[in-house]
Amino acid sequence: MSDIQNLNPQCIWKNFYALTQVPRPSGHLEKVQKFLLDFAASVGVEAFIDPAQNVVMRKPATPGMENRKGVILQAHMDMVPQKTPDSSHNFETDPIQPWIDGDWVKATNTTLGADNGLGVASIMAIMEAKDLKHGPLEALITADEETGMFGANALPAGELNGEILLNLDSEHWGKFVIGSAGGIDVTATLDYEEVATDPADVALKVTLQGLRGGHSGLEIHEGRANANKQMVRFVMEAIEECGARLASWHGGNMRNAIPFKAEVIITVPKENVAPVKELVAEWKALIADEFKGIETGVEMSVEEVALPEKQVPVEIQDNLVNAIYGCHDGVVRMIPSYPAVVETSSNLAIIDIESGHAAMKILARSSREDMKDYIVRTLDGCFSMAGMRVETAGSYGGWDPNPESPLLHLLLKIYKEQNGEEGIIQVDHAGLECSIILGKYPHLDVVSLGPTMKSPHTTTERAYIPSVAPFWALLKQALEEMPEK
Repeated sequence: MSDIQNLNPQCIWKNFYALTQVPRPSGHLEKVQKFLLDFAASVGVEAFIDPAQNVVMRKPATPGMENRKGVILQAHMDMVPQKTPDSSHNFETDPIQPWIDGDWVKATNTTLGADNGLGVASIMAIMEAKDLKHGPLEALITADEETGMFGANALPAGELNGEILLNLDSEHWGKFVIGSAGGIDVTATLDYEEVATDPADVALKVTLQGLRGGHSGLEIHEGRANANKQMVRFVMEAIEECGARLASWHGGNMRNAIPFKAEVIITVPKENVAPVKELVAEWKALIADEFKGIETGVEMSVEEVALPEKQVPVEIQDNLVNAIYGCHDGVVRMIPSYPAVVETSSNLAIIDIESGHAAMKILARSSREDMKDYIVRTLDGCFSMAGMRVETAGSYGGWDPNPESPLLHLLLKIYKEQNGEEGIIQVDHAGLECSIILGKYPHLDVVSLGPTMKSPHTTTERAYIPSVAPFWALLKQALEEMPEK
């Protein structure tokens, strides 16, 4: 692990390693907030926690650069807490265990937190550097981006003074993001009276796991299997062919992550235990075959467990299963004028059914407000027909691209000078905080960039070491070349 601190550029990697040792899952940010405030004090820059729980830092211009436009460096402090089924990691208390695998930094059985830890580490490197030339700098390190962009949504107006925003939350080096999709959380719930199980029945826990999961914005178009959507196929057949009854369902744990695991407890007559076990084997083989070349670790298992006292009533069970089956998951359509980019999608992220309560949580995204409304109404119609209450929350708009951005053209110029090739202008389907910040500070010139990382929001998240040094070189030169006010 100590070798990570010595990677090039050391100023970023040592700070990133230090950050991995501080627990910072979304919703539990007290330790990382203190870490960032202590860091700022140690390097002599102003820092405070604002009313939205964001950490703000301010560093004055280097002598002679006071007349340059102020730059806001922006990243988010929280990370997605995902771990492998056999991991005992506690994200609220345990440090991440990063390691080097060739050109990549990975984590042991958990998410790495390079999303957005590398952005935060880069800000730290700039704040502590004594040899950089720059105008007035501010850092905005936001809270709970991954669970609802709460820090950006509650950002006070008038707090920031800069005119340029560099968002450091992109995952492909050489690509400069100038637009992103908006999103909205959709939650469907239903309370029901449980009924007693037949004491002669047998309870079986069926688990589907080993799927790749992934980022529901960046990787929704790759055709990865959604554990909830695959599990419902088995459950429906088990009901129809084996007289199964649903007792509970738990699948997924983050709205913005494609679920890689789902488990259900069903009850069946004793004579149908063997047929259900055969059905599990058949579905495991079928899912593996359908997703050949995409999913290589499909695991589906069944085991006998203690018989629960109660289960879901038949009518409610059938309505819920039908709703899960009918719920749209994945890409709705690509941008017609830019068919390489997803326009609208939904991710059936979380299902929890147990103890008289059912909840299904979806993150819907679109770069068009009318299509965002379309997918919300589609989901509302599906779940309403099952008698569920549908609510929306956390809506944020898309970030409209500005291809004429002076900041963009400066970054593209420097990129070509340093790398000998043209940078790529991109619009992302993943949601970025830029649109929310622009809503409060519409005068800002904004571009998002970052080093390369793969599979954020999964336990195979990894950061590409060779991309960090050129990213740092561009960042330094960009700060030096920022225009005058």
